[in-house]
Amino acid sequence: MKIAFLYAGQGSQKVGMGKDIYENNKTFKSVIDSIDVNVNVKKLMFEGPMNELSKTKNTQPCMAAFAAGVTDVLKENGIIPDVVAGLSLGEYSALYCSEVFDVNTFIKLVAYRGKVMEEAAEGIKCKMSAVLGIESHVLGDICNSISTDGHYVTVSNYNCKGQYVICGDESAVEEAEDRAKEAGAKRCIPLKVSGPFHTSFMKPAGEALDFYFDSVNFNDMKIPVLFNTTADFIGENERIRDILVKQVQSSIYMENIIEKLEKFGIDTVIEIGPGKALSGFVKKTAPSITTYNIEDIVGLNNIIERFGE
Repeated sequence: MKIAFLYAGQGSQKVGMGKDIYENNKTFKSVIDSIDVNVNVKKLMFEGPMNELSKTKNTQPCMAAFAAGVTDVLKENGIIPDVVAGLSLGEYSALYCSEVFDVNTFIKLVAYRGKVMEEAAEGIKCKMSAVLGIESHVLGDICNSISTDGHYVTVSNYNCKGQYVICGDESAVEEAEDRAKEAGAKRCIPLKVSGPFHTSFMKPAGEALDFYFDSVNFNDMKIPVLFNTTADFIGENERIRDILVKQVQSSIYMENIIEKLEKFGIDTVIEIGPGKALSGFVKKTAPSITTYNIEDIVGLNNIIERFGE
């Protein structure tokens, strides 16, 4: 058996996340109680309100706290993945699992990331849309043909076979939606979005992160990580910090990551975070892989019972 952990990203947060684990697991509780950032993580996680939890500057440290707590519980029960990856913000959780960051560095880093992403998104009129039932290269060509100076749309998320997300200027996204339908797309679903993430609009956030990384200690990875922007392991001449700077302003290739997991021999994926979005992507892209999800104490105890020492 070969196991991968996949960490959920922003958008899957919900009020009450982790509360039942906190009340029933000492290790998870100690992680949450140890967090020291300028965000009331525990209150937002457990009580909300949802509109505050869903602000990017708040969502990211809360999701990271959940991921860190669950990861530590799994590790103390001898459940160590062969590979880790995560969606957008979840990539940072994967790096925490790989011991690149200690918990304080990790939470402070993602809190800063959330802040600069929210600031970069201010005043930008954008639209995001999920496009279903079209091949990725066709959609990519459509976006490239539309994008000019001042009129910009890109495929920000390659989620899984037949499900991709486009983002950019409102008018450019709407033009891409029309062309995608003409090319055979089944549906285009407008998405609620906090900002034009994983597009070139996030360049200021990338630059801010690059500056912040000067003060961050990056430890060697203990577990292989598949990265969002390359759908591959780190190259010989690549640096994690450079990959993360690029990630915030570039497309995410989750479909290719899942395909890579399958080629690597992964037969079991454990999704960590509220919801089951990533498990759904796995089922559509690599149905031979068995998926589990940890979003509450029932899911956590189920994994410990199945895979723990």
